[in-house]
Amino acid sequence: MQSWSAWIIAFAGFAIGLIAGFAVRQAKLCSFGAIEDLLIGGDSRRMRVFALALGIALLGTQALIAFGVLAPDQTSYTPSALPLLSTVTGSILFGIGMALVGTCGFGSLVRLGTGDLRSLVVVLVLGALAYATLRGIFAAPRITVLEAVAVPMPDGLRSDLPSLIKYLIGSEWRGALALTLGAALCFSALGSSRMWRTPRLLTAGAVLGVMVTLGWLATTLLHDDFAGPARPQSLTFVSTVGKALFASLISTANLADFGVGSVFGVIAGAFLSAWWSDDLRWEAFDDDREMRRHLTGAALMGVGGILAGGCTIGQGLTAGSLLSLSWPFAVGGMILGARIGIAFLMGDIPLRARRGKQRLT
Repeated sequence: MQSWSAWIIAFAGFAIGLIAGFAVRQAKLCSFGAIEDLLIGGDSRRMRVFALALGIALLGTQALIAFGVLAPDQTSYTPSALPLLSTVTGSILFGIGMALVGTCGFGSLVRLGTGDLRSLVVVLVLGALAYATLRGIFAAPRITVLEAVAVPMPDGLRSDLPSLIKYLIGSEWRGALALTLGAALCFSALGSSRMWRTPRLLTAGAVLGVMVTLGWLATTLLHDDFAGPARPQSLTFVSTVGKALFASLISTANLADFGVGSVFGVIAGAFLSAWWSDDLRWEAFDDDREMRRHLTGAALMGVGGILAGGCTIGQGLTAGSLLSLSWPFAVGGMILGARIGIAFLMGDIPLRARRGKQRLT
């Protein structure tokens, strides 16, 4: 039986997920959309919004560390050996899957809350493959093959940038580094007059950054020390989707988890947003081709997200807020994978058109 503190933390996760889901749905913010806008359309606005979210999350998280509230070494994003092969491989797979689906795991939850039945299929497949990779049939090869190829940190250091700098020059410069990077990221969005004409996007970015910080705070302060050592966590939407699926089907006691709570919270927040905007509607697959594409993309995101150690939110914001060394490799791999997926889809359009013409004739 879970302790009362575990259920309180789960409720906190639900509340944080609800706020994030509502804000993102209202702004129609999407991490894959941001990458697609930048790579294909040359429009950096939505990418700047994610830079704002990362800047705020970075400043807030590093403040928690500076005041002794959060211990980075207790999180899962700063191991003493950096699993580069797993991170890069997984992030590329996740990026390709994201392109095939048209959004990430977080975006799929948001779409599900608005009545998109395609996202229900995506979430189920993503969650099943994520859990199989985390603890099921694919766990052994993940651990013994991919994660075995890791770069050990010198003298058992944690794999975050301040720790590495401290090892190299004798001082970690955490505060100065956080202020400089955080301010630069925020300025990239707030310093553009064009961005101020999209207040909903700016609000969604700010909310995401604050919610990441609150996730660290809630899982640290609300933890019951008698229940065992603290394991601080914040927003991420691959392993948590798998855990939510497992808890719903097999073990309801496992619902008492911050990540599981945040998954249901995002769905609820997106539902409230769509209901508020009178935009609730059922959507389904147009044809079997679209369904196969979504199934493949969901599977790639489920496996790839676990190998990468997180999704565009988990690695892109949560790990980034800790200045984890895995962050640039994961984010770079996801962008590369998304570009590969976009290239595949763009190359597929003429093929579909030709087939359509052949059927007409």
